[in-house]
Amino acid sequence: MQREIKITSDGSKTIYLPEMDENYHSTHGALQEAMHVFIEHGLKPLLKKEEISIFEMGFGTGLNAALTFQESINAGSRIFYEGIEAYPVEAALMNALGYEKFLSHEGNSALKSMHSSVYNDVTSISEWFDFVQTVEKIQNYKPKSQRFDLIYFDAFGPRAQEDMWDKSVLEKMYLMLKKDGVLVTYCAKGSFKRDLKSLGFTVEALPGPPGKREMTRARKI
Repeated sequence: MQREIKITSDGSKTIYLPEMDENYHSTHGALQEAMHVFIEHGLKPLLKKEEISIFEMGFGTGLNAALTFQESINAGSRIFYEGIEAYPVEAALMNALGYEKFLSHEGNSALKSMHSSVYNDVTSISEWFDFVQTVEKIQNYKPKSQRFDLIYFDAFGPRAQEDMWDKSVLEKMYLMLKKDGVLVTYCAKGSFKRDLKSLGFTVEALPGPPGKREMTRARKI
């Protein structure tokens, strides 16, 4: 699969897939989108907890994970982070993204450790942050019931990968979340939100990142 580097509006870079006409992150700002959707509206409200378990649907470049690590440094929360990715990003492409310009020294070091970790094995990135990149298609993934406090749903959009937004996948997300667990995503498509509600989520429409009117936050009840 061909992959190209694109510069987004905030100066950070993303990966573009010509075959799918899809980007890993928003062209309106890769860094801004990740901070707004996943950190501000997903992680930060939970940082008062002693332990937080996070699942990322579409690990990709690892930007969301690195930003999560940065935010957790002084929070006092112990974090377990699992990202699932069927097609891991190769080292040369990661180096070309230049995320070290936008991350702290600690965040950049954590990102490198995540990408050099052994697939499917838990790695201690720090004394408070454990990480695993699961290399598997979500359709074949066997989730543990009520394992996670938070899900970053960052799959390619429904236009490019409709099967990733299928109700059967969302049902897995519901199963994986603990009671009162939260799912956040940049997507605000009506059919997606209706499927979440039918599974037992309460759904909030929140202001979106640059280039998007809305995003979605859902809570398991």
